[in-house]
Amino acid sequence: MELLEAIRRRKTTNGPFLPDPVAEFDQRLLIEAAGRAPSQLNSQPWRFVVIDERSLIEQIAEISGGSMTEAMSNGTFFERYKRYFRFSQREMETRRDGMLFDRMPAPLRPFTTQVFTPRGQKMMNALKVPQTLGAENRRLVSGSPLLLAALLDRAEYRPGELSSFYSVFSLGAAMENVWLTTLQLGMGIQFVSFPMEVPGQWERIETLLDVPDDLELMAVYRLGYLPADQRRPSIDWTSHQRKLPSQYVFDNSCRVPRVGWDSPPAE
Repeated sequence: MELLEAIRRRKTTNGPFLPDPVAEFDQRLLIEAAGRAPSQLNSQPWRFVVIDERSLIEQIAEISGGSMTEAMSNGTFFERYKRYFRFSQREMETRRDGMLFDRMPAPLRPFTTQVFTPRGQKMMNALKVPQTLGAENRRLVSGSPLLLAALLDRAEYRPGELSSFYSVFSLGAAMENVWLTTLQLGMGIQFVSFPMEVPGQWERIETLLDVPDDLELMAVYRLGYLPADQRRPSIDWTSHQRKLPSQYVFDNSCRVPRVGWDSPPAE
């Protein structure tokens, strides 16, 4: 696969994976790709935990699903990220960012526009929407044959110091390498983020993984092979749109948008 094609096709997998274990050869390729990322002074601050033990995956899935239910029930998730929620294709086309909720069960569709109001939150809780979302999240994580935990060496990750920025930047590059490599291997990947949204839940995962004091757990991802027929889950969102270059590129000054680049370059 050509690099540019992989970059253009890169996406997050919202649906289920095949139950097949991820071959050790493929796991090693993913880690090699991560290790090829750039880092300040070749410090290579990243560390990874490859998780394929079924009981451990189940425990992390339980934490993730429960965290999603709690964050959705108390409204903190919607309040924190409401600027990124889109409920119409027209809004998505105009803004070209955020997440389009175009797939919702019929009983929930009338309440999408009220999701950010106290009344809407009460309706969703009464309909047990947070429980439905949490259960779906738990199933997706539990059904993943592989999890990958990404950590940073605290010798480099020192919040408040410049080295901290360098190390986070490097880990981002390492994970983008992993993300692009999954396309070559017929795999998908998704960030398991909800345990970070609820106080105390991230620490539970750190305990499960025996994270020592000299490492910082930064992220957990679920990975697996993609089925030929990739069916979307019952509650899902899409994010195919990207901002146009004129919306985020400037010409010699932050006050002058770059124009003429909104169309893809000719081959």
